[in-house]
Amino acid sequence: MSVEFAKLKTNPKTDPGAVVRGDRYRISVLTDGLIRFEYSESGIFEDRATQIVLNRNFPVPEFQAERAGPGVRIRTAALEIRYDGKKFSADGLTVRTAGGHVWHYGEEPRDLRGTARTLDTADGPVPLGHGLVSREGFSVMEDRSAVVLLGSGWVARRENPEEDFYFWGYGHRYQECLKDFYRLCGRTPLLPRFAFGNWWSRYHRYSQREYEELMERFEREKIPFSVAVIDMDWHRVGDVPPEYGSGWTGYTWDRKLFPDHREFLGWLHRHGLKVTLNLHPADGVRAYEDAYPAVAEKMGVDPRGGEPVRFDVTDPHFMEVYFNDLHHPLEREGVDFWWLDWQQGVSTKLPGLDPLWMLNHYHYLDSGWKGTRPLILSRYAGIGSHRYPVGFSGDTVISWASLKFQPYFTATASNVGYGWWSHDIGGHMQGVRDDELAARWIQLGVFSPINRLHSTNNPFSGKEPWNFNREAGDVMARFLRLRYALIPYLYTMNRIASEEGQPLVRPLYYLEPEREEAYRVPNDYYFGTELMVSPVTEKADPQIRMGKALTWIPEGVWYDFFRGRRYRGGRLMNLWRPLEEIPVLAKSGAIVPMKDMTAYDNSTGNPQRLEIRVYPGKEGHFTLWEDDGEKADVREEDWASTPMSLKAERGAASFTIGPARGNTAVLPNARDWNVRFYGVEDAVPRVRVGGEPFWSNPSYDAGTHCISVKIAGAPAGKEIAISFAGGLREADPDVQGEAYEILLRAQIANDRKAEIYRVVCGQGREGIATLDAMGLPQALFGALCEVLSAV
Repeated sequence: MSVEFAKLKTNPKTDPGAVVRGDRYRISVLTDGLIRFEYSESGIFEDRATQIVLNRNFPVPEFQAERAGPGVRIRTAALEIRYDGKKFSADGLTVRTAGGHVWHYGEEPRDLRGTARTLDTADGPVPLGHGLVSREGFSVMEDRSAVVLLGSGWVARRENPEEDFYFWGYGHRYQECLKDFYRLCGRTPLLPRFAFGNWWSRYHRYSQREYEELMERFEREKIPFSVAVIDMDWHRVGDVPPEYGSGWTGYTWDRKLFPDHREFLGWLHRHGLKVTLNLHPADGVRAYEDAYPAVAEKMGVDPRGGEPVRFDVTDPHFMEVYFNDLHHPLEREGVDFWWLDWQQGVSTKLPGLDPLWMLNHYHYLDSGWKGTRPLILSRYAGIGSHRYPVGFSGDTVISWASLKFQPYFTATASNVGYGWWSHDIGGHMQGVRDDELAARWIQLGVFSPINRLHSTNNPFSGKEPWNFNREAGDVMARFLRLRYALIPYLYTMNRIASEEGQPLVRPLYYLEPEREEAYRVPNDYYFGTELMVSPVTEKADPQIRMGKALTWIPEGVWYDFFRGRRYRGGRLMNLWRPLEEIPVLAKSGAIVPMKDMTAYDNSTGNPQRLEIRVYPGKEGHFTLWEDDGEKADVREEDWASTPMSLKAERGAASFTIGPARGNTAVLPNARDWNVRFYGVEDAVPRVRVGGEPFWSNPSYDAGTHCISVKIAGAPAGKEIAISFAGGLREADPDVQGEAYEILLRAQIANDRKAEIYRVVCGQGREGIATLDAMGLPQALFGALCEVLSAV
C-alpha cells in the first residue's frame, strides 16, 4: 500500500449559503433537521473531513436567520434555534423541535440508543452508546475526532476541536434521519456476495488435514459454507521463543500444523470457500518471523540485533511496510481478507486517536488493492464505523441471556447506521450444553446480517450440527441451507443498504413510529423490504414443546414465511413455534427471490435455479439485483436487474418476471424458475414465456396452501407471465389441522387432548372462551389461541 492509495471520497466544505457565522461561532444548516454547531475561541473552524464526517456539502435548505445583538435566531421547517452568541451554555443555546420539545445545550439526549464496541464476556445486555433517533424527536452527535483526513490519504492531528457537534431534529422521520447520516458520514459499502453465505469459525488448533476433513464432512452432510475463518493458530503460537513474549501476534504459518499452506489455501478455494485469517498486530514484528529481515531493514532496525519492529499505526512508513511486506504476500498466496482481533486498548502516540479506528480504516481501504471488493472483520470503533464492514461483536457467553440480547443489539445498531454486525453465532465460551439453545441461535444467525458460527477452544463447544441431538442437528442443518437459499434476496438488500441508505435489519418503529407497540418488542425487526422476524429467544414450554416470541404484527395482512398461515395485523401477539420453526412473516404482496437448494450447491454466485416466494393480498413489486459479486468500484452499468410484479385486477391475478436488463453477461443464459404462491387456494395458472404459451405442470401443497409453478430453461431476456383467470383466492386456514399438531406434541393426558380437540372442531374460533374456561395450561391455551385467532 502507498498512503496515496488509502483515500475515501470526501466533500467536507459546507456551502457558504448554509452558514451563519460570528467571531467565535459557526452554525451550518445542512438540512431542515440537521445543524452543525461549532464554537472556537480562536475563531478558527474545521473544514476538512474528520474520522467521523466526510461530506458537509449538502444542498442549502430553506431557512431564516435573524440577528439579535451578538446572537442569532434561526428557523427551518423543523427547528427553531435561539443562540446568544456567547460560549455555548444551557441558557444561551436552545433548539425547539416541530414536536414542541426544547433542547438546552448540554442536555443528555434521551434517544433510542445505538451500539457498543464489543460484546466480549457479555452474558446478556451491555450498555449501548447514543443513537441518532429519539421518540422526543432529537439527538446530538459529538464530533470529537482526534484526526482529520488529508488529501494524501493520511491523517493529521486536529487542532481546533473545542466544540463541534451535530443536532439531529428529525422528529419521527427516523429513516430520513438515517439517510442524511449516510450522506454526512459516508454510505455503507457493498459487501461481496460470498459474505452472505455461512461462515465457519472456531478457536481451535486445526491441522491442515483436520480442517480439510471437516469441510469434506460438511459437504457430505450437504451443509454449505462460503467463508473459512482460521483463528490465531494459523501462525506460530506455542513455539514462540520466550524472549519474544506471547504468540498472539504472528505472520508466519505454523508449518507443523500447515505443512503446505499454499496448497491448503488453494484447496479451500477449489471447494468454494473464501479465507480470512485472525490477526493480533499489537506486538509488531519480531525476529523469529519470516518477514522480519526485510521489515527490519526497511524500518531502519538492524536485523542482526533482533530488536522487534514496533507496531505504530500513526507512522505512515510503518503502515506502508506493514501492508506491503506482511499482508500482501499472504494475500497473493490466497488469503482473501483479514479478521482484525484488536484487544489492546484505545491509545496511540497521537492523543485521542483510537488505534482500532485507524486499523479498520486502512485495512479496509487496503483490502481492495487487487481490484476486489474491500472487506474486513473487526470490532466497532465508534460512529462512522459502518464504512468498514463487517463488524465482529466479540466473545459472548453461551447462554439464553446472550441470545435474547442479540436481536435487539443488532436492530438498534441501525440507529447509528451500523448495519453489518457479525456475532459469534451459538455463543463463544462458558455456558452449559443446551441443544435447543444452539438450534435457536442458528435460526437467529440465518436471519442476521452475517451468519458466522464460532466457539472457543473448549473441545466440547464446537457448533457442528452432528454434535447435537438429532432433532436440533437436523434443524441447524436445514436452516444453514436456508441461509444459502436467501442469498439472492440478501444481496439485493446489500445494494439497497448501500444505494438507498436502508440497513438490512431495522427496528419496527422505523415504519410505525407512532405505534406504542412497535417500541415494546425490541427483538422484532424488519429483515429487508419484504420480511419481519421475531426470533425465539427463550426455552420452549416443556408441556407443549414450543417456544414463544412476543410480536407486534404491523398493520395489514401478513403471512407465515414457511407455512403460509395468514395473520391480520395491528395486533400484539405471542407467536408459538416448535423447534423446527421461527416466526418470520412476509407482508401481503411480498416477493422473495431465493436460490433453489433442491440440489446441494455451496456456490454463492448468481444461481441458475431460482425459487420465488410470492404472498398474495396486495400488489407487490420487487427488483432482483445481481452483478459479479466481487468487483470493487461497482457502477450502475455493472448491474443486472430483473423486475418482478404481482398484480390483481377485474378478478384476475398475474405474476410477471420481466426480462433482465443491464449487464446480463453476469447472469446464466437461461434459468429454471420455481414460483411458489403461498396462502392461496388451488388454481390452474396459464404460463407464457416471451409471449408464447409454455406448458407447466403445477402442483399444490395443502399444508402450506402453496401453488408451485416450475418453468425450466427460460432465457434471461424473455418475460415470464403467470396468470390466474379466477384470481388468487386466499385459502381458509386449516385450524383443525394446526390445532391437531399442537395437541399431538403436547405432553398432557390423551383424553384431555381429545376433549380440547372436540371444542376446536365443534366451535372453531368461537371456542376460545370455552377453552379459557377449561383451565388449560397457559402455554397450550396461548398456542391454540394463536391458531384460532390468526385472521
